[in-house]
Amino acid sequence: MKRRVGEPVLTENPLKTLIDAQYYPQDVRRLKEQEFLCLKQGEISIIEYALKFNELSRFAANQVATEEMRIDHFEQGLKRKVKQIIARYTCDNFQEMYQKVVKIARIMSETEIESREEDQVKEEFGPGGSNSQGNRNFRRFEHGMKQDNRRQAI
Repeated sequence: MKRRVGEPVLTENPLKTLIDAQYYPQDVRRLKEQEFLCLKQGEISIIEYALKFNELSRFAANQVATEEMRIDHFEQGLKRKVKQIIARYTCDNFQEMYQKVVKIARIMSETEIESREEDQVKEEFGPGGSNSQGNRNFRRFEHGMKQDNRRQAI
């Protein structure tokens, strides 16, 4: 597409701004900005949170004007456990932080699943790893073997 003489070059952000101004009334833009400012991960996945964050951040450009501001705002909306872990890391850009957060969330999820499975095993079989019925049957078997050995010895 040819640019007319004297017409400004439209980069991605000014183009979005023009489109938003044309298709989103001022009241809607304010509501979207407020929704962005209140955005928390809550019970949604990291991926869903990131999608919503990116979707709404365009309405609050002054809140995410720099990469550091974008990272900070994203981090503030994360669940407490994820936030505590990601705070230990330094990220140079949003994408790097996002990838680390996804990995942390995946590991936490896997750990929770393993923990639930271990709890189910303990509940079913007791702390010793086998159910009490199995132990009782083994003791009967063992006792029976001793009596058989005594009979054979006589």
